[in-house]
Amino acid sequence: MSNSAEHVFPLRSPQHTAGSSAAAATLPLEPPGAAIVDDQALAPSRHTTTEAETRLRRRYAAQRRFKAYGILAIAIAVASLVWLLVTLLANGITAFQQTYLRLDVTLDPALVDPRGDRSEASIRDGDFGAVVREALRSRFPDVEGRGPLRSLFGLLSEGAQFDVRDKVLADPSLIGTRQKMWVLASTDVDMLRKGFFERTADGGGGGRLNAQQVAWYDALEASGDLELRFNRRFFTNADSREPEMVGILGGVVGSFLTLAVCLVLCFPFGVAAAVYLEEFAPKNWFTDLIEVNINNLAAVPSIIFGLLGLAVFLNFFGMPRSAPLVGGIVLALMSLPTIIIASRAALRAVPPSVREAAYGVGASKMQVVLHHVLPLSMPGMMTGSIIAMAQALGETAPLLMIGMVAFIVGIPQGLTDSATVLPVQIFMWADNPERGFVEKTSAAIIVLLAFLLTMNALAIFLRKRFERRW
Repeated sequence: MSNSAEHVFPLRSPQHTAGSSAAAATLPLEPPGAAIVDDQALAPSRHTTTEAETRLRRRYAAQRRFKAYGILAIAIAVASLVWLLVTLLANGITAFQQTYLRLDVTLDPALVDPRGDRSEASIRDGDFGAVVREALRSRFPDVEGRGPLRSLFGLLSEGAQFDVRDKVLADPSLIGTRQKMWVLASTDVDMLRKGFFERTADGGGGGRLNAQQVAWYDALEASGDLELRFNRRFFTNADSREPEMVGILGGVVGSFLTLAVCLVLCFPFGVAAAVYLEEFAPKNWFTDLIEVNINNLAAVPSIIFGLLGLAVFLNFFGMPRSAPLVGGIVLALMSLPTIIIASRAALRAVPPSVREAAYGVGASKMQVVLHHVLPLSMPGMMTGSIIAMAQALGETAPLLMIGMVAFIVGIPQGLTDSATVLPVQIFMWADNPERGFVEKTSAAIIVLLAFLLTMNALAIFLRKRFERRW
């Protein structure tokens, strides 16, 4: 007899069988899965002892603690992120506004048009600084003496003259007239207007404002000649020594040129290397060594790539210092391992059935890769490349090593012009002790984070839009 015969259930008696239908009509139905147990099955076992219940309670308690630790860790991370964003917004949101003064400006032709032909060259040679200072002096005619006049003119920014000059360049017919114009105030007036400077006991306004300057400030504010306006200079100017005149356009253009060089170099080379290693290269010790080195290069500190660029591209090849061309090459070397790893992962994600079906209809190895595998893996490659570009956008250390920390007041026009990038510009502003640069630093960080979030959102969109699920 087989072993299964040992587990046959006992047959019921004939009486029970005969009366089964009547009993089924009178007895309540048993719930599904219910079993008839005997007295021996009800006897206590080791699974229902006090020790087992204690162990079970401890296990559930440990599970609850682990869940609480996870929730606490997420809460701390979210709170830290919120605190960081709130701090940045509190310090930097005011940088998108700037304080302006309203003055009655007399556009004396002898000062604003020295050649008398109203040409652009003649207007650019005009002494608009004297025009603005005379307008402020006429606003407070009682001020006399060299020292008080220097204090009065301290309310104006160096950029005030450029505000008047730009208006005259736009409309030369203003020459010889008297116009009400809003001109840029100094950074100390701006900080006092925004509430960053507290008034001192002697009537001063903190920073470099004395009591007399604060009195002039109060007079201008009371007459409505002091106003906060949108700070367009922050988006249209390059770097400057004056906090109220600084802008991020030079850093943004430099970052764009540098990333363009980086993308042009690292994306095709990274994809080609990934395709060769994954689809064509033989599996031997040499390719294993290459793979190990690629993984190790992805973890090398970024400043090492900066030292490589300094030693090879600047010192050996003599390429221009502080140029987007060199910065892009250095960032390409840094981003190349990340793109290769992401591209190989995207190639592995293509099911083998796609390759086998292509081979089945007579496609060659090259046709299988170019016509089937590569198009299907391209969304993953693009996602990895965008993430690598976002990482390169925020890099500072390798660019410092190749001289992109220089003070650049112009906007680069080409790949070999001297330039800086937005993270390096933030680094330089953060090192400046003036209070006006604090809000500009925070505002530049907000802009940089907006770029990074946009690039990561684009990567997520491309992955969701074009990915194929198998």
